[in-house]
Amino acid sequence: MAEGEQRPGEPLARADVLATGESIARMQERSGAIAWPDGHVDAWDHVECAMALSACGLRGPARRAYRWLRETQRADGSWPRSVAGGRVTDPAAESHHAAYVAVGAWHEYLVTGDERHALAMWPTVRRAVEWALALRTPRGEVRWERDAAGAPGTYALLSGCSSIHQSLRCAVALAKLADDPRPDWELAADRLAHLVARHPEAFADKSRFAMDWYYPVLSGAVRGAAAAGRLASGWDTFVVPGLGVRCVSDQPWVTAAETCELVLALDACGRREQALEVFASVQHLRHEDGSYWTGWQFANQAPFPDERSSWTAAAVVLAADALAGFTGGAGIFRDAAEGASQDGDRVACTGAGPCNADGSPGLK
Repeated sequence: MAEGEQRPGEPLARADVLATGESIARMQERSGAIAWPDGHVDAWDHVECAMALSACGLRGPARRAYRWLRETQRADGSWPRSVAGGRVTDPAAESHHAAYVAVGAWHEYLVTGDERHALAMWPTVRRAVEWALALRTPRGEVRWERDAAGAPGTYALLSGCSSIHQSLRCAVALAKLADDPRPDWELAADRLAHLVARHPEAFADKSRFAMDWYYPVLSGAVRGAAAAGRLASGWDTFVVPGLGVRCVSDQPWVTAAETCELVLALDACGRREQALEVFASVQHLRHEDGSYWTGWQFANQAPFPDERSSWTAAAVVLAADALAGFTGGAGIFRDAAEGASQDGDRVACTGAGPCNADGSPGLK
């Protein structure tokens, strides 16, 4: 990314985006890990930060982040839910955390064109995806965790499975690059997209969280008229004009990461002007050093929590790239539905539960 003044149509000057990326790099540990403000690391947010570093042209820090993933992956293909200072603080593991390494590895290839690095990441991606898919139910949704004792979770999350859908699409692309095609992963992605789009009963009710509103669109599981309808249905509930997106529907609290993820979902649907408007609304959370406050409690008129998180900065960078096209990875969310079966509803519903002719849930 070349530094310079803000150009027409760009949501932020490239120099400002680079400053945000550098704020992430300053938080990186010597090991390559990128932690939350409290010092713990989880694989999903770590990957998001690695993607942002790469989008900013910070190649060294990005590669250290990917090396950390390769070196800390457990033998079963997962990562602990939480690591702090190199020590496991929560040995349980989450399915969407593990699978998301595929999105990061594919993004790194799109940004850099470095096939050698993509192939070096392939064994890590393969093990991670297989571990996550082992948590599928017979219907096809993916349980959210495997606990510290190794027991699978009792339910699936809509936002988590949406993220896994995108991860599977990226993993399939990597598999083809590695000449190790995985048609079963393509089928798993088709079925998961169908469940996300058509079967809300497959997932725990977390509808008060904004992520469950926009993530099916962001991940590519829902597109077209259905995506427009979904975004419209929750707009007044979650969007606070001029401030951003509520994290949860019942609290006076907007968060920069959720706001920028909505920007990515809007961009993925071709709603650029609306995406630019939402992106502009969150700039009140920008700090002078390029980092971003995690959120804003607008009833109290104060940052909440009192922190500037690495993964928040990462969401801002990725949204800015999607809108301005700084890198070859700018379309990774826009293209998340690539490879979806044209007959996905029919195929996905085979053995997955009753559906009507249009693919909507049928009576049980």
